[in-house]
Amino acid sequence: MNLLGIGSRIDHPEYGKGVVTNVSSKHYWVTFLENGLETIDLNADFEVIEAVEDEVDSVSFFDVERSLVKILEKWSDTHEKVAMADKWKDGKLVLESGDGTANKDMPIDTFFHKIVMVRDRIRVMEQKINSSKNLDDQEKVDLQQYITRVYGSLTSFNVLFKTKSDHFVGEKSKG
Repeated sequence: MNLLGIGSRIDHPEYGKGVVTNVSSKHYWVTFLENGLETIDLNADFEVIEAVEDEVDSVSFFDVERSLVKILEKWSDTHEKVAMADKWKDGKLVLESGDGTANKDMPIDTFFHKIVMVRDRIRVMEQKINSSKNLDDQEKVDLQQYITRVYGSLTSFNVLFKTKSDHFVGEKSKG
């Protein structure tokens, strides 16, 4: 078995695609696109996409993390950092069933991230509608009204956001 160096790219069956960011005597530290930093055994089952040899401890985790953040900012729907209200940090969301079946809970950070992703994707859709050459002005106005109503439906989640400028805003009341 050849030891992979820092910067090697792999595809793990459970965690997806990632980059080796550190190597210890028993583990690879891998930053995965979907799952963040995970440690996996050196002999774990994964596919090597691109192997880098003789590169151990030559790149700091900070450098890799900074590079990964830049890549994600460039290629994902999210371009800004959105802060969650401090009181919700390290909290959890609990869904209790009404029929006595198992409850569901998740870290509120995960839920918040999903809400922010929905908001960002709606904004991208809004931009695409407004710049579309295939829609006439009336169709754009009609679709914009639907988007405004979607934002209005999501205002319940504004309590999660730290700053008001990140809030969902629906139709303003007239009066």
